[in-house]
Amino acid sequence: MGGCEVASGQPGELRDGRNIVIENHYYSSEAFQGKYTFYDAGDLVLEEKGDTLRGCKLAYRTFGTLNAAKDNTILVTTWFSGTGKIMEDVYIGPDHALDPEKYFIVVIDQIGGGTSTSPQNNVSPQTRGKFPKVRIGDDVCAQHKLLTEKFGLSEIALAVGGSMGGQQVYEWAVRYPDMVKRAAVIAATAKISLHQILFTDTLQEAIKSDPAWKNGWYEKATDVRDGMDRMAKIVANQGWSTAFYQEERWRTVLGMSSLNDFINGVMLAYFEPMDPNVLLSAMWKWQRADVSRHTAGDLDAALKRIKAKTFVMPISHDMFFPPDECEVDQKSIDGAELRIIQSKEGHFALNGFEPHYMEQVDSYLTELLAR
Repeated sequence: MGGCEVASGQPGELRDGRNIVIENHYYSSEAFQGKYTFYDAGDLVLEEKGDTLRGCKLAYRTFGTLNAAKDNTILVTTWFSGTGKIMEDVYIGPDHALDPEKYFIVVIDQIGGGTSTSPQNNVSPQTRGKFPKVRIGDDVCAQHKLLTEKFGLSEIALAVGGSMGGQQVYEWAVRYPDMVKRAAVIAATAKISLHQILFTDTLQEAIKSDPAWKNGWYEKATDVRDGMDRMAKIVANQGWSTAFYQEERWRTVLGMSSLNDFINGVMLAYFEPMDPNVLLSAMWKWQRADVSRHTAGDLDAALKRIKAKTFVMPISHDMFFPPDECEVDQKSIDGAELRIIQSKEGHFALNGFEPHYMEQVDSYLTELLAR
């Protein structure tokens, strides 16, 4: 298994001017993403076949102040299709457990997620359809470099993330057990399930079925609108619970007038500005999340490495990562506790549409931080 290596040489200089980057303003505009900073992580040797991502840059944002002891840092990771902006807007603030007045909070966006080095903002030969295959472990290695070299950290008070962000938290806690003091995994498992592998296969096929995809060499993201819309409908089917649909909660929670209004006004609109290659990159990574690769496939042994005080926090009606699957992980982690978040919104509860969701999350995180 590779990872955490820095390649030598400066091949990035040979790429300049060889390709016109087709920028997507959804990811680069402050109007959509707010303010973030770049950290130059250098040339990263990736796990997948020892490939190297040249000139990798991580998009990150910070809140609060690092104390003199450097022991008040909270790392926040991001999920599929999301960036640090949603974490900033929903999870962070003086009225939340992630309080910048108490903690130094660092939110780091995934590689390939649109803001950090990604298919649509990188240059030839590692652009668009030729963007390298990045794994969760590569993200965590690059994040570790940022936290240790940029901020001089030797410990993290709390690592927290949801969905793919939770997969990164598991990777952090297993890979760097002495550094992570507390871990909160929201709506995620330590190893991807066969159900999720099949599900993400259908998402990839939906995008790639659009003739305009052209093996990743489309000119504009909106050229692939038909494929993106098909993908969005599949996500809508699994991302929200059956109770959400049966009770027509799109009316009470989201203020939409009908099922059609919800699909068009929420699901299709949500994905429309995003880049297909960015989503495909994340799906490929999502399918391969598995901390057991650190212990020759023994998941229980991998989770036994975790020293952090851990809260496993599934969402009650989540069909991506059901509570019973999350509980299996929790039972393998010494001293870990299960905290189920009650929400009929299913996996999409992560976006904080209903206040009761964040009330629970803040309560559990406050409890964990007090340990």
